[in-house]
Amino acid sequence: MRLRRTAVALLLAATAALTATPAPATATDSAPASTPAHGGHRAAHFPTGTVTDPDGRTALTDAQGRRLQLRGFNLDKYAEATPADLDSVAAQGFTLVRLPVSWTRLEPERGRLDPVELHRIRQLLDRADQLGLLVLVDFHQDVYGPEFGGGTNGIPVWATRDDGLPFTPDPNDWFAGYFQPAVQAAFRHLYDDPDLRAWQADFYTRLARELRGHRSLLGYDLFNEPFGPVDGDPTDPAVLAAASAALEQGRLAGMYRRLITAVRRVDSRAWLFVEPTVLVGQGVPTRLPGFTDPRPGAPRLGYAPHFYDTAVENGADWNPADGFIQRYTAAITAYPTANRLPVLVGEWGPPNSRTPGNTQLVRRQVAAMDGFADGWTMWYWCRGTGGYCALDPAGHPAPGDEPAFGPYPVAVAGTGVRTVGTTVRWTADGSGRTGELVLPPAGFPHGARVTVSPADARVEVEQPAGGCAGTVRIRLPHTRPGTPVTVALTAG
Repeated sequence: MRLRRTAVALLLAATAALTATPAPATATDSAPASTPAHGGHRAAHFPTGTVTDPDGRTALTDAQGRRLQLRGFNLDKYAEATPADLDSVAAQGFTLVRLPVSWTRLEPERGRLDPVELHRIRQLLDRADQLGLLVLVDFHQDVYGPEFGGGTNGIPVWATRDDGLPFTPDPNDWFAGYFQPAVQAAFRHLYDDPDLRAWQADFYTRLARELRGHRSLLGYDLFNEPFGPVDGDPTDPAVLAAASAALEQGRLAGMYRRLITAVRRVDSRAWLFVEPTVLVGQGVPTRLPGFTDPRPGAPRLGYAPHFYDTAVENGADWNPADGFIQRYTAAITAYPTANRLPVLVGEWGPPNSRTPGNTQLVRRQVAAMDGFADGWTMWYWCRGTGGYCALDPAGHPAPGDEPAFGPYPVAVAGTGVRTVGTTVRWTADGSGRTGELVLPPAGFPHGARVTVSPADARVEVEQPAGGCAGTVRIRLPHTRPGTPVTVALTAG
């Protein structure tokens, strides 16, 4: 998501209108785990269930009942990602990628999945299977679809009905295209027309049938950055606030119910994540209702908001005094707490991490997500000198993005897990199960010296050759429940 002038003004205005009214409060089964990693890469743990703590936070757990942290990156949304990208993501110690897919590219003609595009996606999933990565398939759209200048991204032209209304693109403000009459009409038809509803659900079912069976398939992000009709003047904050709330409670909720059902017709293993509107990035709590998962056993539903500061998206350097982190954190927690959903932040990161404020923003966002999210995928995995690229031209972490490449606890038998710099803390559950921490090669090229409290912990450090991420395994065979655990890591 990148916002420009008009969109910034609208969303900031909506923030003032909506933040005054808070949102209302509203046994796991097993699944095959990822195969062992190849070539020095570590294998991710597939989440088989959840556990809810006394404070209301619901965490993802693996087959051993350990709390999981899934971290990684978005891949390119213009179909340019390759298996080599997956290799480099895994080598850096990450366990998750968010893979944008396009309804337009996958179904260019009604009723026929394109074999070339389907083969490309399968190749990526095959490689992720081999590496032990997890993949979240993201049904991506920006400003609806190619009818409105979106290239080959989004909803197909054959599923676009604009009632002949005007669309005038603004090359300096692409997000403002959402408020154009033709785009508003297209979203209204997508949500309301019975045939479009049926075609969309059928597409999700057929794609899920094609992709099921991949060990790497974590699940689906059901609709990227949902938007919808705004009846009235979108420059009026009250109108925009009401439109967002009405969309989430009505049309969007109905879409999510249809799409959950569509995927579940053929896949009971995958996790299904719902997104709120982009207003959540400005501290506006979602008004989405809770959802029911028709799969047998415990539900596998999650919440996947995005974490963008509108002013930064508009090119500003982040101002730590603007309250963005605090507003967002306050807004993001009520919905997953009320509905017992794990949180996976699908997109976050500034367009230029090299400026002083944005460097601090990255560090603050990583710390904040550690407190409310079970995983995240940064936007996005590419090499460059800006433009959201997380890597510099040589393939090292981009200046300012280093906190995203820090060590983290991928699986821990305990609660209250927190990472501060290179120190990880949690409260042991007394089970004696082994905890696992990742040592990304960016910060630990030669392994790590590990100091653990309590002192009787058993520590094993594995550092593969070839510049791949290392692993620290911590076992606490004699630790009682409630014992504080501290792991301090120092580069070797």
